Amino acid sequence: MGFKIAVAGATGNVGREMLAILEERGFPADEVVALASRRSVGTEVSYGDRTLKVKDLATYDFSDTDICLMSAGGNVSKEWSPKIGAQGCVVIDNSSAWRYDADVPLIVPEVNPDAVEGFSKKNIIANPNCSTAQLVVALKPLHDRATIRRVVVSTYQSVSGAGKEGMDELFTQTRAVFVNDPVERKKFTKRIAFNVIPHIDVFMEDGQTKEEWKVTAETKKMLDPKIKVTCTAVRVPVFIGHSEAVNIEFEQPITADDAREILRDAPGCLVIDKREDGGYVTPHESAGEDATYISRIREDPTIDNGLNMWVVSDNLRKGAALNTVQIAELLVARGLIQPRQRAA
Repeated sequence: MGFKIAVAGATGNVGREMLAILEERGFPADEVVALASRRSVGTEVSYGDRTLKVKDLATYDFSDTDICLMSAGGNVSKEWSPKIGAQGCVVIDNSSAWRYDADVPLIVPEVNPDAVEGFSKKNIIANPNCSTAQLVVALKPLHDRATIRRVVVSTYQSVSGAGKEGMDELFTQTRAVFVNDPVERKKFTKRIAFNVIPHIDVFMEDGQTKEEWKVTAETKKMLDPKIKVTCTAVRVPVFIGHSEAVNIEFEQPITADDAREILRDAPGCLVIDKREDGGYVTPHESAGEDATYISRIREDPTIDNGLNMWVVSDNLRKGAALNTVQIAELLVARGLIQPRQRAA
């Protein structure tokens, strides 16, 4: 008997990607249910070659559903995830609502799979921020080898990280520039077309943005609380794919060749690093792919045991939907969840 899976937020960018990835990867689901807010009820979404009609999250009965993949935003998750979990359905949440809760595991399966066993306290598992997910996939094997002391990361984050509205705004503004129409701004704090914006999420008292804080806090929770992390998060006019320029200081010596060899063997990583024109990955090539791509690996001569690298991944996949489905696969593979008995 297969599992019954609900996807909450099924009409959004990430929800649609979750449905696609469940089918692509052959997840053992007997039934998949698409859920969203009342205003989206009746909307049709694709699941493989099938079409699902969206149902209302607020009235859906989770008592016979095994897993809910939640991508409906933080406020919805705060309200609904505990209620869903209380009905015995495991919630894997893509928002930031539960990432920093000590009773909720924050999981990237290539990085800290053993931590998933703590899900039963609340029946909730958190998916990390899109930028953190690809970063820790690249850092974990290097940390295991030479112990990371400090990371300085600058992110170049695509507009799809801000949802469909972000993608629409880049498209509309770009078109407006070409036809000499006024450029209207709705989603972002400044014009995004032909521009970059060093501001994602809200500002905090110490001057960093919440997005930058998330990268720091989540890396520490998943990888090692002793690692020092500082981040500058920037929105760039790219539709899909987040990129990161990463500077790493290690406690033990490690060369660029060592790092290349380690990362080539690491789960989820794909090293494309030729020192020639085009011998690296850009977000354009990462779109639609599962891997975390690593390029431009080189030693940093300004510090002892320092490396630089360039990390790129599809933020809708590894940064969100793929990682969520991989967590569900991990629960199944470890026998931590069984299909619930269906009512006759």
